[in-house]
Amino acid sequence: MFATLDADIIIMQECKIQKKDMTDDMVLVPGWDAYFSLPRHKKGYSGVAIYTKTATCTPIRAEEGISGVLCPPGSAISYRDLPKSQQIGGYPSRSQLLSGFDEATLDSEGRCMVLEFPAFVLFGIYSPASCDQDRAGFRLSFFHALDLRIRNLVALGKQVIVAGDLNVSRDIRDSCGIVSALAKADIKIEEYMNDDLRRIFNQQVFGGQVCGSRDAERQEPVLRDLCREFHPERPDMFTCWDTRRNTRPANNGSRIDYVLCSEGLWKWIVGADIQPGLMGSDHCPVYADMSDTLTEKGVTHNLLDLMNPEGVFSQGVRLKQWSTADCLAQSARLMPQFSGRVSIKSMFKRHQSHGRKTAMGPCKEGQVVVDALKESGITMSTCESPVDLQKGESQGWELLMPSVKHLQGDRTNNNDSAGGSEDNGDEKNNRCNISECDIISTSTNTANISNKYLTWTMHAAVLPAKP
Repeated sequence: MFATLDADIIIMQECKIQKKDMTDDMVLVPGWDAYFSLPRHKKGYSGVAIYTKTATCTPIRAEEGISGVLCPPGSAISYRDLPKSQQIGGYPSRSQLLSGFDEATLDSEGRCMVLEFPAFVLFGIYSPASCDQDRAGFRLSFFHALDLRIRNLVALGKQVIVAGDLNVSRDIRDSCGIVSALAKADIKIEEYMNDDLRRIFNQQVFGGQVCGSRDAERQEPVLRDLCREFHPERPDMFTCWDTRRNTRPANNGSRIDYVLCSEGLWKWIVGADIQPGLMGSDHCPVYADMSDTLTEKGVTHNLLDLMNPEGVFSQGVRLKQWSTADCLAQSARLMPQFSGRVSIKSMFKRHQSHGRKTAMGPCKEGQVVVDALKESGITMSTCESPVDLQKGESQGWELLMPSVKHLQGDRTNNNDSAGGSEDNGDEKNNRCNISECDIISTSTNTANISNKYLTWTMHAAVLPAKP
């Protein structure tokens, strides 16, 4: 599946798995590292994962949750209490948060995974849906805390990308039939726009419609809604549909999936769009395309240099090969059940990707396989099947936000508008629902993965970067 997606970073939401159910197919993906945030208490619920392609990007820091109160694996010290050099930073203070839910509660449901690269801080988000009014307070507190963390990071001078299922439509263009539905309910558009979450969101993004004066802590927008930036007048740009009522053929949906970036990254973005033609889910992919290079004042900056630790790339040329030693503590590869193990498939993949040379010239293909097996302590006397050695090449950088939902069984969708729907997978359907964001690469593909525990229908949009 990952080879088919041809992406560089993939973010998934609604993983709905437990650590004990994770398999090699989920973690030991050849050429990929994986970071999971899973619920602390409700098992098989929610969950976010981020996969990074080791050939093109390696994070320098990783965290679970928004607030920084959770602890890294094997540590009793919270992220926010680590030495400054080890923090991502920007943690909301307790006085900034809304009352009613403490930080540990907000971060207990596996709804946020954060990776920092030298270029930016990436948030993979699965925001709570509005399907249950008893959860309205939690939903607002979560979104408020996310907004605070983003603003604090921007204030520190860091760039930010947010991608995921935010479960809120930005304005009336993003909900099919909302105007007539509001009229029937005798609700004014201003009241709809002043919904607490929608108001926070529109103060967060450039061009957001804000009714009345802005909140004191939200005087300036900080993020660009990339699909809307590139398609400002496009109607019916929906990303989610009600599968029970089969509203997708008529495009009677809502837009609740986004890729957002801070102002300093805007000059790198060369395109963004949705992929409504990719089927198999009640959501569709959303992607944003970043340029490989950027030239300013006669100096060319290569994105590969900025997506990896110092010394890994120089002017887009790799100087140091990736190894498991480069994994952060949060990497799923370092979980006890996977640590120290490597799949046969990954060994073949590694040698296919990089090839090898000896003093006598290139290695013979069969010898590469034998050497790969020997490296892992496996003895093999002969190699009967040669391996086709091919170099994989990156074809540009992108940010993709596809959504993946398991469509078996009933799904109860909560309407955000007359025809649209909000993601309602939280509590109604305890299955493996996954939504993902791919970062930086692009073309359009679909893939299915089946294993003992999960059946995923995964959407991803991947388009070559523009010249």
